[in-house]
Amino acid sequence: MKIALVGAGGVGAGFGACLAEAGHDLVALARGRHLEAIRSHGLIVRRPDGERRVPVRASDRAADLGPVDLVLFAVKLWDTEAAARQMVPLLGARTMVLVLQNGVDALDLLEPITGREALIGGVAQISAVIEAPGVVAHRSPFARVIAGEPWATDSERLTRLVTVLSEAGIEAQASAQISVDLWAKYVFITGLSGATALLRAPIGPIRDNARTADFLRALVAEAVAVGQAEGVPLPADQLDRTMAFMAGLPAGMTASMFEDLLAGNRLELPWLSGRVVRSGVRHGIATPANAAVELGLLLHIDGRKTPDATGAAQHSP
Repeated sequence: MKIALVGAGGVGAGFGACLAEAGHDLVALARGRHLEAIRSHGLIVRRPDGERRVPVRASDRAADLGPVDLVLFAVKLWDTEAAARQMVPLLGARTMVLVLQNGVDALDLLEPITGREALIGGVAQISAVIEAPGVVAHRSPFARVIAGEPWATDSERLTRLVTVLSEAGIEAQASAQISVDLWAKYVFITGLSGATALLRAPIGPIRDNARTADFLRALVAEAVAVGQAEGVPLPADQLDRTMAFMAGLPAGMTASMFEDLLAGNRLELPWLSGRVVRSGVRHGIATPANAAVELGLLLHIDGRKTPDATGAAQHSP
């Protein structure tokens, strides 16, 4: 299978490396120093059990790479529409676009550009980061994907996709309710991102302090409330489920927004806590915790430097 990375950061490159090592033809739409490094030495993957060099053909022009069977779409949320327009030459009549982003609006943004029939919703769970241009560190052994058809109830291609991912060592499962899965990930990542970035601390110390633990719970509760107000059939105990999952995270876990803040990169804030606040206004739901995150990080949204377009460091548990 010919597979393209659109967003060759931690998430895209982490999964892409697994697929390349399984024998698939991997190409990447990249820019800047990341592109130069991949062209020079391929993609270097560092795992606890050693380092590997993965061959990848890369370009900043999708037309150079040609149509593919599968796109792993994992760009930062602020780059969604621009990257989608750029990747159009990758799309053939049967190309699958697996969307692996943090937010809940990407599928609707992509549909007018790619067409509904190409899109598959995805929830990514991987701890990987771009350590340097062309170098991805896979920091823990887990690599999981939940995939589902956003507008269909049954799909042979979804079965084929799950098989391809599984055979590459990725724990993959098909979902019949991908919108719920996406929202479950969204309420989690909004809480983790907001708390770790605003408080400049990993999850362990936040959980261990009573006041910051309450703040984390409030972030998640507000996100759950706006999701339910928008008609998403989240389970009645979604808040408790999310907090139980948070309790099991390694103490040193942070979110990609925390890493981007430290690096001076642009933030996904408007699509995470900012979206909760905007939705709260529409539905008459108070969102003071997420509003605090939005205000506290407001001056950092655009970063302090122009990011090298690598897809940026991503931790997506």
